[in-house]
Amino acid sequence: MTFSLVARCAATGQFGMAISSSSPAVAARCVHLRPGVGAVASQNVTDPALGPLVLDRLETGLTAMQALASVTERQAHIDYRQLLVVDTQGRTAVHSGRQVLGLWGEAQGLACAAGGNLLADPHVPAAMVAAFEAASGPLGERLMQALEAGLAAGGEAGPVHSAGLKVVDRLAWPIIDLRIDWADHPVAMLRSAWAVYAPQMPAYIQRALDPTQAPSYGVPGDE
Repeated sequence: MTFSLVARCAATGQFGMAISSSSPAVAARCVHLRPGVGAVASQNVTDPALGPLVLDRLETGLTAMQALASVTERQAHIDYRQLLVVDTQGRTAVHSGRQVLGLWGEAQGLACAAGGNLLADPHVPAAMVAAFEAASGPLGERLMQALEAGLAAGGEAGPVHSAGLKVVDRLAWPIIDLRIDWADHPVAMLRSAWAVYAPQMPAYIQRALDPTQAPSYGVPGDE
């Protein structure tokens, strides 16, 4: 029902994730990021509680593999879950249980990990990792290219209807949090949303940190 990629940017320390699914509002349930700690995808018959549990373990200093093992060894129904993890050193870990749905796949790369279930082709995650590693620019753009590569490689076996792009930096809130919760072409719509938001992102961050130095809002009545 889902294909996704989690990653850490070595240059900035940012964590991010891109995801798409045939289910509605996938990014609301499956994306778990914590600034300075890590990124976790919790998908396939999703238990949203698992993401924070893994992040809590990472925050104690465990590696991605240790944090994932600590959570998976104690959880009921873990065979139904697929989890992707990246930590502050760019180390990755993946769990795909024996009850993961349909054709599924997973792949790990340089500070990134991808996975999917009910896929049209089990090599979709590998295509996402390859695209992410080949891309340049800010983390949001590299994640977006990875998601598009996953779709181009086949994506899900059926049509997708939701997608999301999320990135955290050093602030308490995400600097990118874009979601398409239900549409016929959510990845294309997410690309359009990213194209609009990306050039404005620095201004939104500046307005939060110091509105006296922020650019004008560009709306009627703004002086």
